[in-house]
Amino acid sequence: MSTVVPVGAGVRAHARVVASAGFDGRTVLPVLESDGPLALRRVRSSGAGVGAQVCLVGAMSAPLGGDRLALDVTVRAGARLRFSSAAATIALPGHTGAAAAYDVRIVVEEGAELRWEPEPLIAAGGSLLRVGTRIEVGAGARLVFREELVLGRAGEEPGSLASRLTVRRDGRLLLDQETGLGPGYGGWDGPAGVDGCRAVGQLLRVGGEMAGGSRVWEGPGEGAQAARMELAGGFATLTSAMASDALALRGLLREG
Repeated sequence: MSTVVPVGAGVRAHARVVASAGFDGRTVLPVLESDGPLALRRVRSSGAGVGAQVCLVGAMSAPLGGDRLALDVTVRAGARLRFSSAAATIALPGHTGAAAAYDVRIVVEEGAELRWEPEPLIAAGGSLLRVGTRIEVGAGARLVFREELVLGRAGEEPGSLASRLTVRRDGRLLLDQETGLGPGYGGWDGPAGVDGCRAVGQLLRVGGEMAGGSRVWEGPGEGAQAARMELAGGFATLTSAMASDALALRGLLREG
């Protein structure tokens, strides 16, 4: 990987979500704090036992080069939360040439459930972005975590994007991986990398019913393929996929 570019002056923002189980079986949101470009909105849900839904709405263009954004999400014991976004997040170059940083920390306590399903992250041409996601999953908790990365907008070269995902289950390390994509990372577009594909992603499932066994399959378009593997003795599965565009990628991940 290339030398890390220091984060320069830019927007600093820190948003927080806490979901808790209410007495009537519903999930309440005692903490829903937006900050800067990270605007969080509760999406209405109905029916007893229905979890809360939170949607991230971009309040301004971000992340730009030099920005440092942070998002903390905690789902307390017995609560259920679905997290989504209103549109894709687009990483753009800043004026200084510095990298942007986006740090996400997720805690899913024992017996809680989180569906993390935001729209794709797009690395626009000239952008530099580091994404770090740390997840703590308690015993008996359920997690569906989807990450989709798109290399450049239509008709442009991609920016440089590094994404690291670290997951612990009941205090033990379950997954720790880092992906470097774009011009700043040697060999990223070769046969050992994305091999010409412009969209890559993964779907991690922890707890609940698991699709049995590992498998590999192909999707529509040249080079589109996906693979699913079991983690932690069947407690989790990880589906990794790459495709020519975001739509084909989403289909591959759903099949997984």
